[in-house]
Amino acid sequence: MADIKIYNVEALGKPLGQYSHVSRVRASEYLFIAGMLSPGEGFDAQCSGVFAQLGEALKSAGAGWGNVVQFTTYLVHSQDIPKFMAWRLREFPKLFPNGVYPPNTLLVIDRLVQEQFLVEVQTVAAI
Repeated sequence: MADIKIYNVEALGKPLGQYSHVSRVRASEYLFIAGMLSPGEGFDAQCSGVFAQLGEALKSAGAGWGNVVQFTTYLVHSQDIPKFMAWRLREFPKLFPNGVYPPNTLLVIDRLVQEQFLVEVQTVAAI
């Protein structure tokens, strides 16, 4: 069983969204989940599909959202940052009911593997 402590460092200031500064982990096993993509009409639909796939990947290893220690998020359009923040503000309390959100690095890139995709999320979990 992983020992996961997710926390913020006061000296770093308050996080800008639903994430924490640090994950400290002692685990016998880690899961590295490839960046997930999901087709869909619009950003919210794709984001929901991506996190549904991540949930399935976690479940396949007997893990859940409480095992996540880091996200890396890739967006194609900087204009989608507010949409991503709003999606997480709405959905993360359902995924992380204790209000402790894993660290997240957010990158805006030129494009993903196919033009239709707007968001990709890579995940690390400890079990």
